[in-house]
Amino acid sequence: MGANRFLDPDSASARLFEEARRLIPGGTSKANFYMRPHPFYLASGAGCRVTDVDEVERLDCINNFTALIHGHAFPRIVAAVSEQLARGTAFAASTPQEVALAKLLVERVPGIEQIRFGNSGTEAVMMAIKAARAFTGRDRIAKFEGAYHGYYDDVQVSFNSTPPGWGPDEEPASLPSSGGIPKQRVSEVLVLPWNDREATERLLIRHRHELAAVVVDPLSNRMGFIPPAQGFLEHLREVTRAYGILIIFDEVISFRVSPGGAQARYGGDPDLTALGKIMGGGFPVGATGGKREVMGVFDPGTRGPKIASGGTFSANPITMAAGLAAMTALDPPTFARLEEMGSRLRARLREVIQKSGQPMQVTGDASLFRFVMSPRPLRSYRDTVEPGASERMSSLFIHLLDAGVLVNTNGLACLSTVMGDQEIEEIASALERALEELKREG
Repeated sequence: MGANRFLDPDSASARLFEEARRLIPGGTSKANFYMRPHPFYLASGAGCRVTDVDEVERLDCINNFTALIHGHAFPRIVAAVSEQLARGTAFAASTPQEVALAKLLVERVPGIEQIRFGNSGTEAVMMAIKAARAFTGRDRIAKFEGAYHGYYDDVQVSFNSTPPGWGPDEEPASLPSSGGIPKQRVSEVLVLPWNDREATERLLIRHRHELAAVVVDPLSNRMGFIPPAQGFLEHLREVTRAYGILIIFDEVISFRVSPGGAQARYGGDPDLTALGKIMGGGFPVGATGGKREVMGVFDPGTRGPKIASGGTFSANPITMAAGLAAMTALDPPTFARLEEMGSRLRARLREVIQKSGQPMQVTGDASLFRFVMSPRPLRSYRDTVEPGASERMSSLFIHLLDAGVLVNTNGLACLSTVMGDQEIEEIASALERALEELKREG
């Protein structure tokens, strides 16, 4: 069984799962990392490696869903958090660390003039949508088919659609992507086709008087990291500005691609930006930033806030200290090194895939990469939907685990700053071995 001894019925993970499933639905609160017959449980992480409860070490290429850009137990973050722990973990008032992290982000991200902190990427998107509604006085939002924006009713729509019922290419249907979402909330969300200028413009014009904002992930993981076509974001900005519709960028993952995020790389001039993951240094975090005029809806000092909001742990000093340490360590040379490593890795993985003949590809940008189980050219989400792709990805995931490399169950992966040439070759060798096993399965 190789490194996958967690699958042994007598493994420590198997025993933990038996206890956990009596207490937790499915045996895990990490429902987005569920696997059959059961998940495995991690005991520790150091640098770019994690060790499970059966003492098996693997190269970590998911880094808590891309949140740990410096890997595990990064010394600068450990020191910053340890120092803050001695001073206190959370207060009812703001702290200097909040101001310092806000200053760093405002200086780096083109579309952010002011910013406020929360506790998750989902919360950041939620607050951006609320801000857009308060600012415009309109209720509806639009999003792109296949893009995921967290566990908020208004955006859990059409991110995992399949051919039955998904509607025509130029006018995707609004479909619930989770249970528990009121039907009227689903129908209120306008779904747009990614990289289709004409269809997107036509739909926005048709609903222009109702729309508060368009939510955009400029490099969507769930969509297979399909980048915006040349001029697409600029055209979207032109159309939305003409009709008073705001643009919200969800950069919870894509913030990794440059010091100023995906908007600095791809353009688009968003009115609001949702951040999370890497900016928290490994602690729960979210942030909603944007143009000063729009962010004014959160200001409690001007005739009361248009949006009543708070949060017991928002901008807590532990997260702010960790985030400040993480983001300070991400200077331009570090980003450049990550980008160069990512380019070399994707080129190397494409060689392995081509040699194997498997109908799949690797996508991504900078430190992000993803295995997509479709060989066709990718322009929109629908190009990634292939019969049997999910089952094949599940098999590839297990074979990569057995080869000593951890990615996400859907093929999402990333590099961290503590990786180097050795890890690039290790990932390529693991993929080669995993694809041989996949071919053996037929």
